[in-house]
Amino acid sequence: MRRREPVAPLDYFRRWPIRLWLAATMVFLYAPLLCLIAFSFNESRRNIVWTGFTLDWYGRVFQNGSLLEAFGNSLTIAAVSTLVSVVLGALVAVGLWRFRFPFKPAFEGVMALPIVIPEICMGVAMLVFFSRVIPWPGGMPWPANLGAIIIAHISFSFPFVAVIVRARLASFNRELEEAARDLGAGEFRIFMDILVPHMRPALIAGALLAFTLSLDDFVITFFTAGPDTVTFPVKVYSMVRFSVTPEVNAASTLLVLLTILLTTIGLRLQGGPVASTQGNH
Repeated sequence: MRRREPVAPLDYFRRWPIRLWLAATMVFLYAPLLCLIAFSFNESRRNIVWTGFTLDWYGRVFQNGSLLEAFGNSLTIAAVSTLVSVVLGALVAVGLWRFRFPFKPAFEGVMALPIVIPEICMGVAMLVFFSRVIPWPGGMPWPANLGAIIIAHISFSFPFVAVIVRARLASFNRELEEAARDLGAGEFRIFMDILVPHMRPALIAGALLAFTLSLDDFVITFFTAGPDTVTFPVKVYSMVRFSVTPEVNAASTLLVLLTILLTTIGLRLQGGPVASTQGNH
């Protein structure tokens, strides 16, 4: 009898049940986003009734001063928290990967707590911390008034960066460091010229994840923000409490497009070094 050859992984996608399951998954994931984008062009204020195509709601978004202020606050918080989270997460990942010290497993467990604990618990903890333990002063000028939210976002963002960077460091060849030391390179030069280029894809991925987590965070921001500080998710929540209007859909669509743009840039930056290396060979 003729022996049956094993099915290649890509051959499974030629079978109609797999294609049907894949199509259903894509619809489940992206149909709500497509509906959101489509109804942002709806002429009627009622999302359930399509009356015509218009761009007026996007004009109203850019004329809404409070919404633009909230969006600017969210971008500022996300940018600062991402920068600090990437630096802190990378240093923590390198330290856990390279050094041995007492109670290292306990430290790793404590560092992973912001990832596993419920977000509502994190929000309440931040509320108690900034209201009772170290009260954040009010009435400060922008962007100092965003300091409490930035610290809260850093506290739950940098562990994600550390996990991603440490997974990348598992594939690092330590002989490269030894060869650099033999050639007279110092620790700082080794870190910047050898270790950082190896971590670059993980740093970009961690930065994108930290930025996205900070930009769309609602629960922790809701408990941490003061009465005079509003971010984009909190502002959208206050708007949808009354009704979901095309103006909310337009603002959400702009946020989705920004996320897609940043993801595309991050993927291009990740693929650039790899492509150039393959081209040289």
